[in-house]
Amino acid sequence: MENKADFGELHKLFDDNFIDYTSYVIRERAIPDVDDGLKPVQRRILQTLFNMDDGRFHKVANVVGATMKLHPHGDASIYAALVNLANKGFLIDRQGNFGNILTGDGASAARYIECRLSPLALATMFNKDLTTYVDSYDGRMQEPVSLPAKIPLLLLHGADGIAVGMATKILPYNFCELLEAQKKILRDEPFELFPDFPKGGLMDVSGYDDGSGRIKCRAVIVEKDEKTVTINAIPHSTTTESLIESIERAAKAGRIKIMSINDYTAEEVEIEIKLPRGIYAEDTIKALYAFSDCEIPVTPNMTVIHHNTPEVIRVSDLLRHNTTKLKADLEQELHIELGRLREKLHAHTLEQIFIEERIYKQIEECITYEAVVMTVGEGLAPFRPQLQRDVTKEDIERLLEIRIKRISRYDIDKKRREIKEINTAIRKVNKDLQDMVGFTVSYLDGLLNKYGALYPRRTKIETFHEVEIRKVALSNLVVAYDRKEGFLGSGVKSEAEISFNCSEYDKILLIFANGLYKVINVVEKLFVGPELAWVGIVEPKLLFNMIYVDGQQNLTYVKRFQMPKFILEKEYRLFAEHPRSKIMFLELGEGGAMRAYLAPSKRSRSNIIDFNFADFRVKGSSAIGKRLSERTVRRVAQQIEKAAPPEKAVLPLPGLFEPPPAKEE
Repeated sequence: MENKADFGELHKLFDDNFIDYTSYVIRERAIPDVDDGLKPVQRRILQTLFNMDDGRFHKVANVVGATMKLHPHGDASIYAALVNLANKGFLIDRQGNFGNILTGDGASAARYIECRLSPLALATMFNKDLTTYVDSYDGRMQEPVSLPAKIPLLLLHGADGIAVGMATKILPYNFCELLEAQKKILRDEPFELFPDFPKGGLMDVSGYDDGSGRIKCRAVIVEKDEKTVTINAIPHSTTTESLIESIERAAKAGRIKIMSINDYTAEEVEIEIKLPRGIYAEDTIKALYAFSDCEIPVTPNMTVIHHNTPEVIRVSDLLRHNTTKLKADLEQELHIELGRLREKLHAHTLEQIFIEERIYKQIEECITYEAVVMTVGEGLAPFRPQLQRDVTKEDIERLLEIRIKRISRYDIDKKRREIKEINTAIRKVNKDLQDMVGFTVSYLDGLLNKYGALYPRRTKIETFHEVEIRKVALSNLVVAYDRKEGFLGSGVKSEAEISFNCSEYDKILLIFANGLYKVINVVEKLFVGPELAWVGIVEPKLLFNMIYVDGQQNLTYVKRFQMPKFILEKEYRLFAEHPRSKIMFLELGEGGAMRAYLAPSKRSRSNIIDFNFADFRVKGSSAIGKRLSERTVRRVAQQIEKAAPPEKAVLPLPGLFEPPPAKEE
């Protein structure tokens, strides 16, 4: 019993600790906050840069060291997060080698590179009056719970993170389009929003579904000439190095053919691919999209921290939340500004009354400080209606600190102008508070006018035509059938009875003499036996002309059918199974004139029937067909030479059917 109790306590300890660890990883490392769009390490980096800001660049090593006062982890994670944040290109100005997002090259060491907050960050990310601070991990400093971001930073930057039992993948969006969408939200107008990747490229958003579906990203591939293609932009989440590796893998697997590939990428992507003899650029571009990372699907996962809890949210709902918060923050700032203006007006009015009404003269006879304070208070009492609030002891003490030099040089007209300006500012703030939608739209317009030109759209939105892998695949395999040995496949010697070229993505149709058929993938070597009647590549509109014997009734039927539907590796039948049932003739195409040789009959004038396949209707593969004759058909033969079969198809295999007789009976 004691052991069971101890085990229960241990189990509870593990459960509690695991839940604590899970919560910590989700909230403190992997998943960004919905309000400011930042993970804790990013927020601490920005706060540290703000604390250090003096307009000049700082060594990244110094910034990392200062951030460690707020961040309870090592310097490597801070350095990596800072470089990643700087490479987004919005909040941090860079100086030095911060790596290359196109090639995947890393940044220089922290001691060699410098950074500072960008003007956009200083204008939109910080306001002490709107920020709640808590103690840092060691209690020595204060750090923000959330920064009062006035731009939808989470959608602007995007985010990736893997936590315990959940992950997030938020795609980046265009700065100007985000702010324009916020303006439409404020005006209650419909809007559409699509990702914009810093690497550019092409994008198909037909399956986007407001961030809950999937998009396709493509590289920009240009035909320089018929033997050269260049890649000028790469898809999201790839680098030139990873893209070249995927192309080389496809070439090694025989899916595409290239002669050479060179990477000239610097500020812009430039990958040049040379093609060998017999291979042309137009076909290669399609193959690159089909077999390499030149086209990749991207599936967003909009998991965020909202009200201190993980939540899956749609893009439009996230932007509406950011817009509502922006409006509330701007309104709060206006109220704070209004309070400050009123305090300033109160102080200026007090000073004006104190000097113009010569209240300072009334304190000349006062002996004690308390008497001075009381005298000034009584002197200001008649002017209370002109003031913003009641006069406090602090107000009187501030008046008493005015130097005689200021009183003697007091400019009444200047003071009245200052008071008038303050009153004008107060009226403007009150007007803005009455129209918060208009004020918020004006604020967004200001940001667009000042910073919009710096952030043009990079990714072009298009509708992609689906590349059918089977059509662009190289027919680099030779499938052969050796009737004597009974083997079929790409590993069978090509000198076998029949062979044809195909790709690894083709499907092979097998039709046996007993009427059984099935579809298989291309195989290296498979035993199918000697009774194979037809073999070829599956095509959607293949037309078969068949003559078969129903062994149970000993009757011969003519049947025409198109390529039937199938499940891979499943066996089907073209006619009922019977030991004596067999295919007499099978060909591919429109068919032509045929002659059937019947068993001799004394009552019949002729033992020959001439007919044409075109006279029979095309039906399903399971149809019985039309009876050719009441008499036994001994053999059939073509009357005229047949046209060549369609490409990727194989005629009836020689040796299975009896050849036509040399002369008519």
